[in-house]
Amino acid sequence: MTVNGAAFNDAARRAQYVNEVLSLLFPAPWRRDDTAAHGPGTVRMIAVPNIRRPRLLVPADEPRVAAAALARYARPQARMARLKRDAAVLALRTGASRLLLRDRVAVTGPDPETDSIVAYLSGVLDTPVRIGIDIGPARANRKPVVQLLTRLGQTIGFAKIGVNDLTQRLVADETDALERLAKAELTAVTVPAVRHAGIWREHNVLVQQALPIWADRVPVHPGRLAAAMREIAHVDGTTEAPLGASGYAARLRERLAALDDTPDARELRAAALALLDASGDDVLGFGAWHGDWAPWNMAVLAQTLLVWDWERFTLDVPLGFDAVHYRLQHDIVVAHRDPSAVVDHCIAHAGDLVAPFTQATPRRAGLTALLYLIDLATRYLTDRQAEAGAALGALGTWLLPVLVRRVSAFASSPEGNQQC
Repeated sequence: MTVNGAAFNDAARRAQYVNEVLSLLFPAPWRRDDTAAHGPGTVRMIAVPNIRRPRLLVPADEPRVAAAALARYARPQARMARLKRDAAVLALRTGASRLLLRDRVAVTGPDPETDSIVAYLSGVLDTPVRIGIDIGPARANRKPVVQLLTRLGQTIGFAKIGVNDLTQRLVADETDALERLAKAELTAVTVPAVRHAGIWREHNVLVQQALPIWADRVPVHPGRLAAAMREIAHVDGTTEAPLGASGYAARLRERLAALDDTPDARELRAAALALLDASGDDVLGFGAWHGDWAPWNMAVLAQTLLVWDWERFTLDVPLGFDAVHYRLQHDIVVAHRDPSAVVDHCIAHAGDLVAPFTQATPRRAGLTALLYLIDLATRYLTDRQAEAGAALGALGTWLLPVLVRRVSAFASSPEGNQQC
């Protein structure tokens, strides 16, 4: 698919998602009516930047709340995107939003107390809340993410709502992860506190503290980032064991066996089992990982690293997974490098990535990178990211060819030579 075609497809999927998410957060007898005027029983929102390619819905009838919602929701990675965001915030603050942000969506109900996510969250938090709604890209794990604000525009939390088997599990897993991390006495990393965890209309709901991501940031220092990842790796202690005797290898084999019988799954399974069979005696270090530590899931402040989105947090994985994942995501999404070349680069430079976590030989470092890529590919196939329309969901177009070639070279060499 061309770049322009991919962008069009993403915009169309986001526009379609607006109706889906509004129907879920405001169930019947609420109904969508974009022509509805302001009044009791009506929730009107602005589609930012517009309804054709929406990224965020913010309150339409409270300019101060809308400006705060947009300013404090997220920090775009690209400078131009930040400038556009800042211009939109200024338009909201000055009343010029009708010129720059023209598109409105609305839902109406019998009265404001009719069951909705707003009524539910206002009740459990014991304060009236306004909301902003994230309109994220298509992916299997997409779920409603709702920003919670007061009438003065203070962001007091974010809520995640599970909508299917996968996202229900992820919301529950993130709740468990945050509760575990709250007891870990972290010093380098700050994680959100759980404000509420419950069930609304059979949906798992997690409300977490709003981290001050809008505070002044400092550049990401590689040593400081590695130290933060290392702190997470050690939250439940670390162990060393031969890969073949590890709980991680056993779980990975189970996950591979459970994959659907597709060409990509068969190719991945064959490569993964060949690697596991050839590396059973290799001793690796094991600890915890965030599971999706990427530039957009963190903010570096002078005193701490704010890190969020802990739904993939997992114990007992090879040390260094977070570092390889961060490099892969940064180079593909932020630096816009060719995904296949990035996979190759991560394997070739695995020694540098894994070094802060364990004293790894070139073979152990290369094995760690390959296991990470197999783990990620298994996740993508298990979640059915390709069917959900995720940008990198089609593994055969970027990850699998490189992975299969590298695994073949590793398994056939006693030293696991990665320069193939």
